Amino acid sequence: MSAPAIRAVVFDVGFVFVRFDYRPILEFLKAHGATGDDLHELLERAALAEHETGRLHGRELLERVAALGTRPVDLEALHAQWVGMFELDPPMVELAHRLSERYGVYLLSNIGDLHWAYLSREHRLHAIGHGALPSYLAGVMKPDPGIYQEAERRFALTAAETVFIDDRADNIEAARARGWHGIVHRDHASTVTALRALGVQA
Repeated sequence: MSAPAIRAVVFDVGFVFVRFDYRPILEFLKAHGATGDDLHELLERAALAEHETGRLHGRELLERVAALGTRPVDLEALHAQWVGMFELDPPMVELAHRLSERYGVYLLSNIGDLHWAYLSREHRLHAIGHGALPSYLAGVMKPDPGIYQEAERRFALTAAETVFIDDRADNIEAARARGWHGIVHRDHASTVTALRALGVQA
């Protein structure tokens, strides 16, 4: 018996549709007295996970990030740094739009309200495909099984007919554990090749 055909393609956002340059915001924070060279470690101290699961509003996150320094931080300037770290990957966005003509296309991302609002406004990521589930609305983050379960419910996904594209192997393994297909994204060409291997007309 042949495997069910793919009917839905679910995309992560970070390092799939957009790349990040963390250096400017890290230098900004260090200039205001924050210590450390690892932005992820700094943001853990500011409770980023609480923000990306919707329990900490964007302004509260900025206030906590500002408090990492020893000198006063203008929150508007910090906000500009926080949303200014993205670089769009147009071929991946074009791929998603093209697939949406034949398949159900959805977004599933660990992201807070500030970044989601910015990417929707500036790059119209919210208009890709047929729906999006940012983690701050789901209340749970990948690779927790709950976010995949909510995506299935919200988008009426059938696991065996769904493929998930994410840059992190642990997120892909969690999707596969629910019966989804998975592609660890590295670049446009390899992802297109992997989709075609699954029978997707990419």
